[in-house]
Amino acid sequence: MAKPKATKTQSTATKAPAATLFLFGAHGDLVQRLLTPALYNLTRDGLVGADLKIVGVDHNSVTDDAFRDKLANFVRAQAAKKAAKSDSQPLDEALWQKLAKRISYIEGDFLEDATYEAVAERIRESGTGNAVFYLATSPRFFSVVVERLGKSGLLKENEGSFRRVVIEKPFGHDLASARELNAQILAVMDERQIFRIDHYLGKETVQNILVSRFSNALFESFWNNHYIDHVQITAAETVGVEDRGSFYETTGALRDMVPNHLFQLLAMVAMEPPAAFGADAVRGEKAKVIGAIRPPTPAQARANSVRGQYRAGTVNGEKVPGYKSEPRVARSSTTETYVALKVMVDNWRWAGVPFYLRTGKRMSVRDTEIVIYFKPAPYAQFRNLGIDRMMPNYLVIQIQPDEGMWLAIQAKRPGPTVEMETVQLGFSYADVFEMQPSTGYETLIYDCLIGDQTLFQRADNIENGWAAVQPFLDAWAGGGTVEPYAAGKDGPTAADDLLGRDGRSWHSLA
Repeated sequence: MAKPKATKTQSTATKAPAATLFLFGAHGDLVQRLLTPALYNLTRDGLVGADLKIVGVDHNSVTDDAFRDKLANFVRAQAAKKAAKSDSQPLDEALWQKLAKRISYIEGDFLEDATYEAVAERIRESGTGNAVFYLATSPRFFSVVVERLGKSGLLKENEGSFRRVVIEKPFGHDLASARELNAQILAVMDERQIFRIDHYLGKETVQNILVSRFSNALFESFWNNHYIDHVQITAAETVGVEDRGSFYETTGALRDMVPNHLFQLLAMVAMEPPAAFGADAVRGEKAKVIGAIRPPTPAQARANSVRGQYRAGTVNGEKVPGYKSEPRVARSSTTETYVALKVMVDNWRWAGVPFYLRTGKRMSVRDTEIVIYFKPAPYAQFRNLGIDRMMPNYLVIQIQPDEGMWLAIQAKRPGPTVEMETVQLGFSYADVFEMQPSTGYETLIYDCLIGDQTLFQRADNIENGWAAVQPFLDAWAGGGTVEPYAAGKDGPTAADDLLGRDGRSWHSLA
């Protein structure tokens, strides 16, 4: 069969309403590396227009032109790199200029009233009362900026206008701090104004989980503990902590990835069908799933978790240092750069089905995937042919880098004897659709501008996630071993044992 021809994607989405987007922490990596390219792509696709004003806010003293040039130089360089490696297009200078002329800058301290007075003046100048405040700052400023916005009256919505706040992760560092942060921001604004962002939910394949599950009767009919044996969720990275050592030392792999990214993927896989495809219904079902994760005892938390830390090794043919040799990392550090967990979801659909989660840095490949293993056929009728155990089917949902879905089934290998081979049925997004370059933030920024909270986390979802990992944090606080693994490997051997004692093994990342 010939390779399918890519279908050009045509959006039916309407242009976002006029608004002013304030980027607090405008000189940070997030604004430069992800948000600006996303805004460029939204301009390219006609989803935002000249009536979207973009204002950077930070303490650095630079002019509007210097701020624009900084962003342009980065976006231009990144576009050139991508064009050199593939057939993608370099930066469209005319398109960039359309965006650049709408970008300006406010120099200001987040703790000073004058900063918020300048913000208010920009809103008045815009001619629309609509404003989005994107907190791309250090987490310590989240509550401070929101409180200052509230005190300055900038969160008050007049008739026909909106005021929204986007808050990045990490949203707290444990259950108590997450509850405190929620209380602080909810004291000055409504839940409908808060957009707690998780960029994983902006990826096409993550959103496709809901479409594939609930629009195909074939999938939903066996999406339960009668047919599913277990679920594996992996977020593997080849990069190390690089220049984020001081952040990572106080965070670690569990806090950085599990209560947000991995639990959001778990919720998308395990949620019940919502009554309607709307923000409240979808987020309500996701919160129920995370709230149903069984809280382990201290002994169970220790037995069902593995912590690892990368040592020196080789990744993609290049020698790399160990974690303790990275900048701003303590030489005696016991911070985990890898974590594997086994969790159970206590409800009718998933009773008895373990969910295995793993994430780590300096692993062999960059790979984010969900693998759903089904129970094998109940009877090995091919025993007389030397096949005494039927191999299970499994569904791979590839989130990145090669987005797609593949179902592994058994087929007869050609030849005079009956021999079985695992083959895969499925599709790759790149083969089926003609996809434009994206950062994953495009959908999320657009949804915020139009007021759709479906892909954003609600307060109860955040707190349920921290409640589920708190027993592991508490158990680890009492000590325990952080297992070493060589960079370029897929984690410590103890992670293999975590599944091995259940008679299972990790899906190969190769």
